[in-house]
Amino acid sequence: MDGAASFCGSFCHNIPSICDSALLRVLLVTLSLLCADVEALQVIGGSVTVEQGSTAILSCYVIDTNDDLTQITWQRKTREKPHNDNFLTILPREGAQFVNGDDDRFKYIGNFNNKNGTLQLSNVALKDEGRYTCIFTLFPSGNQKTEIPLNLLVPPFTNIKDKLPTLGTGEVLFATCTAAGSKPPAEVRWLTGALGENVRTTTNSTQHNNGTTTTVSSLFGVPMREIDGHQVQCVISGDSLSKEETLPFTIQVYFSPTEVNITVISEDSFECVTEAKPNANFTWSRSGQTLLESSVKVDGAKLQLLSLTSDLNGLYQCEASNTYGSKRGQLYVHVASGNK
Repeated sequence: MDGAASFCGSFCHNIPSICDSALLRVLLVTLSLLCADVEALQVIGGSVTVEQGSTAILSCYVIDTNDDLTQITWQRKTREKPHNDNFLTILPREGAQFVNGDDDRFKYIGNFNNKNGTLQLSNVALKDEGRYTCIFTLFPSGNQKTEIPLNLLVPPFTNIKDKLPTLGTGEVLFATCTAAGSKPPAEVRWLTGALGENVRTTTNSTQHNNGTTTTVSSLFGVPMREIDGHQVQCVISGDSLSKEETLPFTIQVYFSPTEVNITVISEDSFECVTEAKPNANFTWSRSGQTLLESSVKVDGAKLQLLSLTSDLNGLYQCEASNTYGSKRGQLYVHVASGNK
């Protein structure tokens, strides 16, 4: 204890003769009562944990004392201000006054007459995290204080990124799942279900200067046709989240068009068929000649001959293409000269 408490503790030890004097018994009784009052006095505070952007209540008050309160002083040691800094005083008449610059996010919500120095801090940011000290100047016991740690929770920004794997026989990266800028660090994991040993995962974390952490979990496997279309989930959890966040993901294995086949729909209509991911675009052409709109109709993969005449005879080609490549199929049309 400060002030009177330390004095009471050492008074009789240092001057035993005075304590034995009958003339000073009244003084001794008075000091004993004062010591008992100081020992009972308590400054109540406590640790505060809030989510970034929310409001923090820095509760601080004195109990079990009849001392007179003359001033309340607030100090802070934060990420933004690493050295102990007086930033607010509260006086009985003048009320709350900022020191070294205003910060309107702070509001005094206590009651001076009740020895309550509680502050409200709105829109809490990472820069505010640290230790706050509430100091009560009392008479006759002197300065009494308590420290209030302020801790922040920062939920992560989450996303899954498709790495666009192409068909092959070697292991590649399918996707990454990221929980960025969280405090404390988030846990990121994959639920792969039936895929089992066909895939594997790795997880890496990077801590930033502002105290947040970015965690990235990567999903690897061999991009086979059998794995295409399988659904997996990325699960993100941690103290900064009120509940687990689940991000669904469908593994997509991309490939260029496979063999192009031209099927007969009717005697004058044909269709170009292939497999590709993403889906192929189709282009019809005629060897050595242009396709005349008056003679043929093209609708995506389909080709229709508008009149079955010998002047449409010839070699037709269908090209199927996407981002990853192209393939061609051929159709030879022969209409006997007698047809109309």
